[in-house]
Order: sequence, then C-alpha cells, then structure tokens
Amino acid sequence: MLRILLIIIAIYLLIINIVGFIVMGVDKGKAKRGAWRIPEATLFLFAFVGGGIGTTLGMNVFRHKTKHWYFKFGMPLIAIVEYGLLFYLLLTFVW
Repeated sequence: MLRILLIIIAIYLLIINIVGFIVMGVDKGKAKRGAWRIPEATLFLFAFVGGGIGTTLGMNVFRHKTKHWYFKFGMPLIAIVEYGLLFYLLLTFVW
C-alpha cells in the first residue's frame, strides 16, 4: 500500500512540475504580446502545491520574472523547503 502511495505522489509531483513549467512559459508569451496575464499569486500557487522545481526551471528557461526578488529567491526557496520536507518524510516513515 505504501508503495502505491509513493508512486501516486511521484506522478503528482511530475505532473504539477510540468504544469508549473508550462504556466511560466505561457505567462511569458502573454507578457510579450501584451495580453492579459496570469496573476503572480497563481504562479506562486503552482510552486506551493509541489511545483517549485518546475516553476523555478520555467522562470529561468523563459527568463520570466527573474528581476523580481520575490520570484528570484522565493521560487527556489519554496522548491528547497518542499523537497527537503519530502525527503525528511521519506527518511522518517519509509526507511
């Protein structure tokens, strides 16, 4: 049962990180066109729900929001905290 739960969590994290990466790219495209933008709170939401790595990679690949200190330092910090917590939980409850 635990193995299935870990597989589900891994699939979820993979999907949310891919979506976070794509959302950063979509917002960059909208910024270039002058179109209606994705709110910054939504970008951070994707990071908070497990997509910290994807949004951080998207931010750097698309060079989007890199001049805002709260994105430049906040996104990587969220990724470090959430995956540090995940690693801690895995060590505590699985191994």
